[in-house]
Amino acid sequence: MYQQQVQYLITLLMLMDAVAVIGGVYAASYVNWVVHNYDWRLDDLDAGYIALFLVFSSNYVLGRMGLYSDKRPPKFIVTVKNILVSVVIVFVLLVGLLYALKIDISRLFILLCASIMSVLFFIERALLEVHLAEQQRKGFGCHRILLAGSSERVLAVSSALNIQSSWGHKIIGYLHEPGEASTEDIEITNLGPLESLSAALTGKSIDEVIFALSPDCNSVDLRQCIDLCEQLGTTYRIVPALYDPADRLNLRVESIQGIPTLVKRTVRINVSGMLYKRILDYAVGSLGFLVFLMLYPVIGLLIKLDSKGPVLFRQPRVGEHGRVFHIYKFRTMVTDADQMLPQLMAQNEMKGHMFKIGNDPRITKLGRFLRKSSLDEFPQFINVMRGEMSLVGTRPPTVEEVSRYEARHRRRISIKPGITGLWQISGRNKIEDFEQVLKLDLQYIDNWRFVDDVVILLKTFWVVLARKGAR
Repeated sequence: MYQQQVQYLITLLMLMDAVAVIGGVYAASYVNWVVHNYDWRLDDLDAGYIALFLVFSSNYVLGRMGLYSDKRPPKFIVTVKNILVSVVIVFVLLVGLLYALKIDISRLFILLCASIMSVLFFIERALLEVHLAEQQRKGFGCHRILLAGSSERVLAVSSALNIQSSWGHKIIGYLHEPGEASTEDIEITNLGPLESLSAALTGKSIDEVIFALSPDCNSVDLRQCIDLCEQLGTTYRIVPALYDPADRLNLRVESIQGIPTLVKRTVRINVSGMLYKRILDYAVGSLGFLVFLMLYPVIGLLIKLDSKGPVLFRQPRVGEHGRVFHIYKFRTMVTDADQMLPQLMAQNEMKGHMFKIGNDPRITKLGRFLRKSSLDEFPQFINVMRGEMSLVGTRPPTVEEVSRYEARHRRRISIKPGITGLWQISGRNKIEDFEQVLKLDLQYIDNWRFVDDVVILLKTFWVVLARKGAR
């Protein structure tokens, strides 16, 4: 219901904004004509093109600024600020476009158009807020809601309803779980225990009940409560037991061909984030792959002259959710390095499920230079282009390391591994504990944002140029 109402309100706002833009363009053109003594007026065709550009660009920018949100703004001043910022952005884009097309236009027209649009945007939203507030105050036409459940969950639902945009809704009160004492933390009328559901529904003119029972509540027959709502014709909603108000990665409801499902994504990267991340991987990865192809003849020859063995080092690594792939690097060690590993385990400087020593005797002379300059990493762009790795991610562990993981460690392989990551720019050689690596990996997973990938890439370039952290 709320989603449908919000979509209606957003569609209405977008149509009103489009009318405001068109009205602003032609009103500004007319005023500008009068001010210039009826000497200059915008051509109707040009006005149409400008209006069309402003309609689409303003709708996009206003949406990005949260002005087409399902949340009601906390204060109208926030809406005013976002409108002003949006209008400035839109007209900067317009002026830039006109300049690029070498179209001369009156500055007064631009100023008038921006001002009229801003005022109309303000008026629209002020009138809508007044209307919604009036609906909220109405007793008869307002959607009346009853909450039922534990105090923590009732508080979470009431907080969400308070900022939810709709045609008008009001929380009438709440029913607490049996045995739960009344709490002053909830500023909602306590209508008694859940046993009073029938009296509340018939005596309070309730339109909808939201059940938000705690997971360990076994004393309430939810089926009986639902049957009562259906007998009385009262709409009801159920907050799933798996929902945790304190969990940042909340439960989602999705439909698969009409079948409702509860979804909890344990990784913050959503579908659009995956798309942006993959575009970045291909864009930068293709450049890195070209550099690798140019480096291969020179570095390959130097590796052959320095020691016997293949140019590229190929090793099984564990990727997203345990997928095994072969990682590629320029060979920096002697060919029998894996056979020498058991003899060196006693010198391991890392605590936990990783191996690293300062002066590894397996590394060749050229290999030390390749590692110090990070040139040995360039073949990994093969893995990026094949979709096995990402530019930014977690460190790809070996199969042997993963075999010794505890269950909680495996969450670090719940995303694609990366050529670089937080561990790379945090001074990887200063980290001597696997738990620190795990902490950085989970920090990246739990707080992922696309802009963070860009920042990590830029910092990686600086770390490589400064030759920090590699050996």
